[in-house]
Amino acid sequence: MIVASSLFVFLRMISRVVIVRRVSWDDYFMLAAWLIAFGLSFSICFGTARGLGLHDVDIKPEWQSGLARTQYTFSVLYNPALMATKTSILIFYLNLSKTQPYFRRASKVILVVVNAAGLALTFLNFFQCRPVEDVFRDPLPVSAQCIDIVTLYLSSAPVNILTDLAILFLPMPILTAIHLPRKQKRILIFTFGLGGFVTIVDVVRIAYLQQASISRLQDEGRANIRLAGRDDFAWYASLSYMWTAVEVNVGIICACIPTLKPLIGRTLPRLLNDTVDMSQRSHGNPRSAPELELGSARAIRLPSPMEAAHLRDSPEPGVDKGMDKAITEVRMTADRTVSVSVSAPSPAARRRPSARYDFVFARGAKSMVNISARDSCFPLAMVTVLFFMWGFAYGLLSTLNAQFEKVVDMGEGQATGLHSAFWIGYFLGPLLVGRLVLKKWGFKVTFITGLCIYACGTLIFWPSAVLASYPAFLLSNLVVGLGLATLEVAANPFIILCGPMEYAETRLNLAQGVQAIGGVISPILATRVIFRNIGAGAGASLINAQWTYLSIALFDVALAVAFYYLPLPEATDEDLEEIALSRHEPGSPRVLGVSVAFVTLGLGVFSQFCYVGGQEAVSTAFLPLIELLGSGTHKLTPLNYKSVGHACFAIGRFLVAFLSVFVKPRRLLAACYSGSILAAVLAMTLSGRSGITAVLMITFFEAAIWPLIFAITVRSLGRHTKSGAAFLVSAASGGAAFPALMNALATGGRRQYSMAAVVGVYSFGALYPLYLNLVPAAKRQVDPARDDLASTPLGRRTTRALRDLARKPRRYEETGSVEHVEQVIHVENEVQVESGVDTGSEDRVVDKW
Repeated sequence: MIVASSLFVFLRMISRVVIVRRVSWDDYFMLAAWLIAFGLSFSICFGTARGLGLHDVDIKPEWQSGLARTQYTFSVLYNPALMATKTSILIFYLNLSKTQPYFRRASKVILVVVNAAGLALTFLNFFQCRPVEDVFRDPLPVSAQCIDIVTLYLSSAPVNILTDLAILFLPMPILTAIHLPRKQKRILIFTFGLGGFVTIVDVVRIAYLQQASISRLQDEGRANIRLAGRDDFAWYASLSYMWTAVEVNVGIICACIPTLKPLIGRTLPRLLNDTVDMSQRSHGNPRSAPELELGSARAIRLPSPMEAAHLRDSPEPGVDKGMDKAITEVRMTADRTVSVSVSAPSPAARRRPSARYDFVFARGAKSMVNISARDSCFPLAMVTVLFFMWGFAYGLLSTLNAQFEKVVDMGEGQATGLHSAFWIGYFLGPLLVGRLVLKKWGFKVTFITGLCIYACGTLIFWPSAVLASYPAFLLSNLVVGLGLATLEVAANPFIILCGPMEYAETRLNLAQGVQAIGGVISPILATRVIFRNIGAGAGASLINAQWTYLSIALFDVALAVAFYYLPLPEATDEDLEEIALSRHEPGSPRVLGVSVAFVTLGLGVFSQFCYVGGQEAVSTAFLPLIELLGSGTHKLTPLNYKSVGHACFAIGRFLVAFLSVFVKPRRLLAACYSGSILAAVLAMTLSGRSGITAVLMITFFEAAIWPLIFAITVRSLGRHTKSGAAFLVSAASGGAAFPALMNALATGGRRQYSMAAVVGVYSFGALYPLYLNLVPAAKRQVDPARDDLASTPLGRRTTRALRDLARKPRRYEETGSVEHVEQVIHVENEVQVESGVDTGSEDRVVDKW
């Protein structure tokens, strides 16, 4: 591999020095990376002559000193080699475009992370023993203080994977927006996509490192892996060292390939025939074959976000569509630099929505205001995947925390803190991240942001498992909660708004039912597959769980990329205000001098806080309570009963989704709270099979409370809908407070009577449905308008016309449009008198308008 990387670096320098005649900082860093990689590869080759790759029994005593020096040299050079390679690529990205500020900021952030992590890991590897000379002694002195180098490698693996994925996917939106001939575009994307192979090689390397780590776990009580006599470190390390050299050299090759375009264009022009043909069609000059030199990234001017969106929707070259046609010309200028010039977008393109996030552009996104039920099916299905994902994640997280408690012999207070960290993330995520991103950039960017944060959190589980570190597990739970909360801030209102508003509760309960199915599957999968070796091999089982979380992280990244390209509808604050005005008069009714919408929001947030607190109190006390009530006398174990409880939870949501079509949601919410309180009281007083049934009924009745509160509360909030959604998700932080109260009440053998906390907190939460069913203004605000013309597209058009008339009456008087508005209102009144709104009536109204 070192020969191949040397060849590519040599060709890169020929391209830059001979053809482009300019060498930039990314080239200097690439040369440094190649020099370090050469030293790393040489140290591995030298180590093979000193026993690297042999079993311990086959290594001669006189080789031990040389082998130790080889391993030390390798460990010190590995991180600088990666750091120099990634720095070269990121400097190339910074020069790639001067018109993408967010792209540049993201590149700078990744650059800081790469170099900060690289320097820290290099420092740890250099001073892996104190004093340093103890590294070269064999055997190691008993007093030696050395870092377990394998554990360090495994712990730092998430940083490498995260930065590899970020470098891989960061330029893809820009590359897919460049208007180039199809062949060149594919080659360009494939070239940058080769970085994915580096991530694959990194995962293979980690697999061999993990074998050495598991071998260390088999030698209990050893402080350093090299102190264990039966671990065959030289054998296992040789395989990981080999893949490490492959990883570093493949990274150098992938970083050099984009800079070889001028050299290829000069020596193999037939590979770029489609580009030559385009140039000849454009200018009629066979000598003006363009040469896009990706190596001189400083000279490339990529299209702006608006231009990129225009280019994506423009026809292929050669198809003349008149003045709206955009032509991309790739020319080699006199000083051998490249410019990519794009014709100005048409007026129609300029009227499109502004960029959401530089290269995350909501091109032609439909508004949720007028979306039909048929058009809403696909986006609803895609967002429902997110619900399943975080239901699966939460079930897996609970099982992993229980496994971790066994490995480190955690106390009850620490276990409660671990559980609470997840819900603290739910408190911080909506307020610090979710609300800001949702209001500024929309649903799509919020989904992508939440998925990326969630992927980071799952990767943090990797060093947490390797180190068996309680603080690391706290951090990973916090970050996972932060990411999932950010997703919920966008996903819940998206399901509510995407489609007819009169069935918002039905849609959200169905989506949350899918989430509950994920909660049923993940604990079963975790206990029977991932953590089946609980007991003597608990440590190894915990490390093996890393692969599950790595798979989840990679799936999150893939889903984020898919969401970028999905055509999801959006809703601005103006659209949401229009929906609210279509249901009520502009002057909102008040309760005690406060707008009824804000009173409903405040009570809804309080009720949500109480509900999640009670739900988590039941969840944490479920297994001890089932054991206390005598599950041992039955065929089912407590874990089996917990699976039954999750199934009851899912059934409850699907049943309420069906009932919400016929019954007003506020009445269903009151029934769910009443059933939960009654079941909790019975769980306090009954024993045996009856008590277990009461506990299971709690999970059934409480299932639909979250989606009902959410959908009812955000109805008619107007332009405050997104903020209201953030506050409702943040109210889930009640899950961090009440389980601790439940545990405090359960001390002294009073576990069953601790259910009084659930009765109390649900009673406070039930004040919300009481308010909704007794206050007339609240009823009018939250009840679905299924028979109301204002909830139809016709009613929203009429509301929009009336609002425009009120704002700009003179313009309507001058154009004679007042009569048209009056006709719309007149026909609307006629249609309301009829039994329903048929297609013909609506079409007549639209024609008159």
